[in-house]
Amino acid sequence: MWLDLQIFGFRALWSPYFFLFVVGLGVLYYLVTSVFTNKEKPDAKQYAFFYTGLAILYVIKGSPVDLISHIMFTSHMVQMALYYLVFPIFIIKGIPEWVWRKVFEMSGLKQVLGLLTKPLIALLLFNGLFSMYHMPVIFDFAKANALAHGVITTSILVTAFLVWWPIFTPLKEMDKLSPIMKIGYIFANGVLITPACGLIIFSGHSLYSTYSEASGWVQAMSLCVPASVLNGLPLTGPQMFSPLPVLEDQQLGGILMKITQEIVYGIVLARIFFGWFRKGVHEIDPLPTANANEH
Repeated sequence: MWLDLQIFGFRALWSPYFFLFVVGLGVLYYLVTSVFTNKEKPDAKQYAFFYTGLAILYVIKGSPVDLISHIMFTSHMVQMALYYLVFPIFIIKGIPEWVWRKVFEMSGLKQVLGLLTKPLIALLLFNGLFSMYHMPVIFDFAKANALAHGVITTSILVTAFLVWWPIFTPLKEMDKLSPIMKIGYIFANGVLITPACGLIIFSGHSLYSTYSEASGWVQAMSLCVPASVLNGLPLTGPQMFSPLPVLEDQQLGGILMKITQEIVYGIVLARIFFGWFRKGVHEIDPLPTANANEH
């Protein structure tokens, strides 16, 4: 399959312009947080989180993973899982608290962000938009239109940041959920994303013309392959490159999305639970010593 993909060219496989964009974000982060400021600089852990997040972003949207996601639905769902469930966590934890505070105190944004980061609203926004995006009519439309695709996927990414904010916020005044409420919040997230995955997994037919019809697929490929290259290729459909039948590919994609979601949420749940447990242990009053009882 890898050798076959070479026909799409270096630009489609490795997205050099997007690579420069990611590098630019990394340079901007360093300048804003470490050079042009007298505020506290990020510590080693924050640097690691942010730059790992940028590496994940490039793998998701700039490496051959992005091209393959237009060929195999399985790759698309893994891409979505990493983009919306993993990437935002690293960026939130990588940006210093004072930067986030400036963002949340910006005129016009303070009230909006205060509303959208409320747990119930964030839950409904993210899971609602994610589920709507994977409705066949919306999905095929987005894959056929570069502007619609960019607007929709970026909007979902924004809501992904919103949905993780109540869990990972560095602003103490916004960290209002108790550990038990955070655990319930994660469980609710898992429940709300299940219907979309279930529809994909248990459907008895191919849902998306993007992956089953040659014309729809070629339109989708134009999102990542230059037109000058695409027009010169004798393409008949994604089956030219995919090792799986369309329906099996779709079902496996839904399964992998659900599994990835369970793994990510499981790790976050474990982090919350054990942090809560350790805090509880430290807060237990020590047993009185024998000497303390002697008068």
